[in-house]
Amino acid sequence: MIDIGVTKLAIIGGIALIVIGPEKLPGLAKTFGTLLGRARRYVADVKNEVSRSMELDELKKMKDTVENAARDVESSIQTGATDFEKSWAETTELASSASATEPSPNFPQYQHPRKKWRVKQGATPRWYKARSGVRTNALSGAARVARFRPTRLS
Repeated sequence: MIDIGVTKLAIIGGIALIVIGPEKLPGLAKTFGTLLGRARRYVADVKNEVSRSMELDELKKMKDTVENAARDVESSIQTGATDFEKSWAETTELASSASATEPSPNFPQYQHPRKKWRVKQGATPRWYKARSGVRTNALSGAARVARFRPTRLS
């Protein structure tokens, strides 16, 4: 890189003072400073854009690997499901052929538990309880204080 020391800067400044003149030198220095700032901002923007594009490429690669892994998992699940279905079909065929030749043992028939489903369907909805002011969740005194205690400002 260019090796510019303090002495070389002083020599360049002295020559610029003689050639340009003391009246125009401050304006020229201000213009040079603004142009240098613009150039630095432009270089920083280009660096940021390059880093963003590199990160975007990395994210695309990561997305592709995740999608490939998901496809692999899905295919393995599909093959496992088909294997299970085949084995289930074979087992049910064996069980049905065995039950045709042998008498079946006495297993109790399934009975629905017959819960009170009408009571469940007729229950009061939560939105109605909330609108009418019915307390659905009872809080203890300590829990209520803890819930409504103002937060401390640090």
